[in-house]
Amino acid sequence: MANVEQLWVYLAETPLLWLAVTLTAYTIADWISGLAKRHPLVNPIVIATAIIIAALSLSGTSYRTYFGGAQFVHFMLGPATVALAIPLVDNLGQIRRTIIPITLALVAGSATAILTAVGTAWLLGAPHDLLMSLAPKSVTTPIAMGLSATLGGIPSLTAVLVVATGIFGAITVSPLMNALRIDDPAARGFAVGLTSHGMGTARAFQVNALAGTFAGLAMGLNGLMTALLAPLLAGLF
Repeated sequence: MANVEQLWVYLAETPLLWLAVTLTAYTIADWISGLAKRHPLVNPIVIATAIIIAALSLSGTSYRTYFGGAQFVHFMLGPATVALAIPLVDNLGQIRRTIIPITLALVAGSATAILTAVGTAWLLGAPHDLLMSLAPKSVTTPIAMGLSATLGGIPSLTAVLVVATGIFGAITVSPLMNALRIDDPAARGFAVGLTSHGMGTARAFQVNALAGTFAGLAMGLNGLMTALLAPLLAGLF
């Protein structure tokens, strides 16, 4: 107990406390997800986020203080994204054989993701800045926030919408694909990577390595496609 107390005192006085909390929260969340046999509703990212929010609220800690300690995890997103190239190289032959379906799905999926969100909000009478905040919701956060600012949206709101989209996609992808009787892991992965970026890709890798590979491919390509299409399609509204 004395060693535990000394460790707690040391961590509490350094930014490492919130890094430890983040890693512990995800470890617990992943354990719970494993107990639930990776059920889509038991998403480790959602659980870990809830644990961290509760810890910050109970301790009265600001997000600035939290990020000061947990920013190492944020830094590791870069290497983790680059590492997605490894399974892509391993499956390069299959990617080349399906390049035409991939291209068609990319254009159709990217355009649909933009038009359905912006069009629905427009029909409901949403203001212009909200419409522009919605347009890039299906791409990874840095790209989405940059596009939102360029289009006249609210980058901080876009960040929230991106996270919500990712969580929703990660939860619903398996039941939806099962209901549609889509069994091809490449097709399932590409769909969730295109619509739900990193969170969807993480979920795809949990289910199937090939699905995760195509999800990572879709996530990267959709960032580029959305950057090209969003200004054109958003201009319609």
